[in-house]
Amino acid sequence: MIVPHSQKGMSVFGWLMTLAFVAFLASALFKVVPHYLDYMSLDKLILSVEADKAAEVRSAGEFYNHIAKGLIINNMRDLDLKEALKIKLENNEYLVHLKYEKRENLIENIDLVTRFEKEYRVRMP
Repeated sequence: MIVPHSQKGMSVFGWLMTLAFVAFLASALFKVVPHYLDYMSLDKLILSVEADKAAEVRSAGEFYNHIAKGLIINNMRDLDLKEALKIKLENNEYLVHLKYEKRENLIENIDLVTRFEKEYRVRMP
């Protein structure tokens, strides 16, 4: 009887475990990545208030309206803007505080939570 000196390759069980792990990571990524893409779009919308001279944003209400229109264009309908965005006008600058979180169900009672928080100083156009 010839005994092999070393194993070559993975067993079927090893391949199944690797495949299950990769599928789990892919599932988690497919659920989390859209929230980060939405956050980056929201970040660009907030910063665009300063660059967009045609918008003529002169008050906090107009600022909210400008962002709300951008959310509709980007198809972000599940964000409560009044809770996520706090705006103060101070010395010709908008002090904007963005804070919200998103939850995605991963497996039964296990959720993935993404929390976003950032502060901005946006000059009035």
